[in-house]
Amino acid sequence: MKVRAFAFTAIVVFGTAACGGGAKKPEGPPPLAVDVTTAHRQDISTSITLDGQVVPLFQSTLSTPESGTVSAVLVNEGDRVTKGQLLATLDASQLEAQLAANKATVDQSEARLRGSAVQAPISSQQYSSAVDQARQQLQSAENTVRVDAAALANAQLVYDSNEQLVKQGYVSQTAAEQARASYVSAQQALASARQAVPAAQAALVTAQKNTQQTQIDQSTIAQNRAALEEAQANVKLLQVQIAQSSIYAPFDGVVTQRLLDPGAYAGPNQAIVQVSHVDQVYINANVPDESLGYVHPNTPVRFTSQSVPGKVFNGTIFDVNAVPTTGTLSYRARVRYENEGDTLRGGMLVSLLVQKERHPDAIVVPRSAIFQGDQGASVFTVGSDNKAKMIPVQVGLQTDTLSEVIGDVHPGTVVITTRPDALQDGSVVAVSGAAPHAAAP
Repeated sequence: MKVRAFAFTAIVVFGTAACGGGAKKPEGPPPLAVDVTTAHRQDISTSITLDGQVVPLFQSTLSTPESGTVSAVLVNEGDRVTKGQLLATLDASQLEAQLAANKATVDQSEARLRGSAVQAPISSQQYSSAVDQARQQLQSAENTVRVDAAALANAQLVYDSNEQLVKQGYVSQTAAEQARASYVSAQQALASARQAVPAAQAALVTAQKNTQQTQIDQSTIAQNRAALEEAQANVKLLQVQIAQSSIYAPFDGVVTQRLLDPGAYAGPNQAIVQVSHVDQVYINANVPDESLGYVHPNTPVRFTSQSVPGKVFNGTIFDVNAVPTTGTLSYRARVRYENEGDTLRGGMLVSLLVQKERHPDAIVVPRSAIFQGDQGASVFTVGSDNKAKMIPVQVGLQTDTLSEVIGDVHPGTVVITTRPDALQDGSVVAVSGAAPHAAAP
């Protein structure tokens, strides 16, 4: 609300009157020239001013961990981009050739693994069958030994009996010879059967040892599987490297820098383009330590920029850093602002106004109306007799131009705003300007 200042004019006329032809001189000192205005009601507040700067909400300088020749840069500075949009690529032909070779290695490894996995159960069955067969052959040889041993015992009994009977004349010499031949034949058969047992035992041991080949076959399968996984990992690595040879927009924004052109060589992590999100921006401001108590999240602020003359922006504090800026006693505060129409641009300097205290509907006068004396603050008013009157007051909130006053001052009270050094309580004054009227708040 504007303060309306009205001034009165009192013209003091010192004239001459002809009384019997003589001149009459004025009595007392001349009046003191003063300016006046009226006290009125309005809201008054104090504030702090902070210097700030506009920065994008997000800003990324984009590169790739791969190295190679830049094959394409698909955007220019000022272009709007969307999240996921392809911005630039490196030449990935060498990586693609390596990928094709590694895919072939994967196919070969898969074939070897399938072959060993199919053969292993067959071989294991063959090893088990060989063990069973060798065990049966050993059992058969041992049975033959037992049968031949029994036959030998029987043949020896017949032979020994015929030897006695021949001497007694009960059997013929021919029968005795036949018994002797059967006994010798039984001895030979038993000896032959006994020789077959160690061979069968050796065959069983060999068959059992061959079953250990199953573990070797499983080891071969494991090796083939590991070789396949390694080949698959190489394929995946190359696919990642090829993917990383392209740069995509990480968010919606504007291209603010194009740092390399096609044909240039880009080393690992070398910047190629920069993208900034300016649909929303931060206003960063440094808050001195002594003002920190007035600035906190959700505190309303107003800010202006010389780059946008005549425009006042409104916002709220988004956050305040918990530690001061390095080397200072200032804390960074941020305003998050919806930047419609891209009115604000990164790097703009702004001035933020943060309200400290506010008294609504206060009685205010110009700061120049406040007189500080030995007895404290006071103001001078002008009475109907054109004499100054000093009124003690208490001073409340003050701005650069206004002061809140508490005391015997009311809306419409005429107060002197310019005081000559000689002005005292009761001084005669001459007010320049028109007679003041009570001003509306």
